[in-house]
Amino acid sequence: MRNRLPGLFLLPLLALAAVAGCGDSDPGSAPGASSFPATPRTEFGGDRPVAIQVPTSYTADRPTPLLVILHGYGANGFFQEQYLGLAPLVERQGILIVAPDGTPDASGQRFWNATPACCGSGGPSVDDVGYLRGLIADIRHDYNVDRQRIFLVGHSNGAFMAHRLACEAAHEVAAIVSLAGATFADAAACRPSEPVSVLDIHGDADDTILYQGGQIGRSPYPGELDTMMHWQVYDHCAPGLVSDPMPLDLDFRLIGNETNVQRFNDCARATDVELWTIHGGGHIPNISHSFPTDLWQWLSDHPKQ
Repeated sequence: MRNRLPGLFLLPLLALAAVAGCGDSDPGSAPGASSFPATPRTEFGGDRPVAIQVPTSYTADRPTPLLVILHGYGANGFFQEQYLGLAPLVERQGILIVAPDGTPDASGQRFWNATPACCGSGGPSVDDVGYLRGLIADIRHDYNVDRQRIFLVGHSNGAFMAHRLACEAAHEVAAIVSLAGATFADAAACRPSEPVSVLDIHGDADDTILYQGGQIGRSPYPGELDTMMHWQVYDHCAPGLVSDPMPLDLDFRLIGNETNVQRFNDCARATDVELWTIHGGGHIPNISHSFPTDLWQWLSDHPKQ
């Protein structure tokens, strides 16, 4: 694959759209309302500050789902959330949302240190797994987060990062959605401690992160079928992708219900491994009106068991 990453993630997002302090990352037992501060913080993340979005219905005596949005290379949390159209979920579904920023690389583009293939040139010294785990732990300190419903949604480089966190912090993450990303090329590099539900969404006409796999520089990344097969093994699913007869409409510029749904069945701990293929879809799909609802419905159906 050609190394086309700089700027490819940010500029289309701008056009479509018209962001650590580390605590104890052990989930522990569910606290009561008196365990939380009377005036919780509204900003977290240390030297990469991020505001938390809190529904008006929030009360400290009721566990609330947390959704973490991870942006693509060169973008930021604010534009990623706007592009995906997830902000209305805060009030509509009563959830907490954070959309943090990655670290600027040598060219000033924000990135996540996800896999050897993707992305950035900031070097492996950036511990984004530690940053994100610390961010989640700090939010849990101030808010009654439903620890069975901590979800990640990532696009492109953020999708690679979602996969990495599912690999390395499986006990904290219930489910991830990866849009136009992939996991590690080396299946042995991912050793999740327990099953995690995984949904990959990818356009088969993506010419940036190739649906069939490729490489960035000299580092390979797997295609979607290999990514799914890795997670089929990790989550102890029955072999063989099964097609759903009901396609979805995720890209408004493509005619009809262009997205095919496939999944592995009988995964451990009631998890699911699914692939939504946007036929004719590119790296930055033209998000349909139903996309945020479909995405959230899938996540909410996959709490940690």
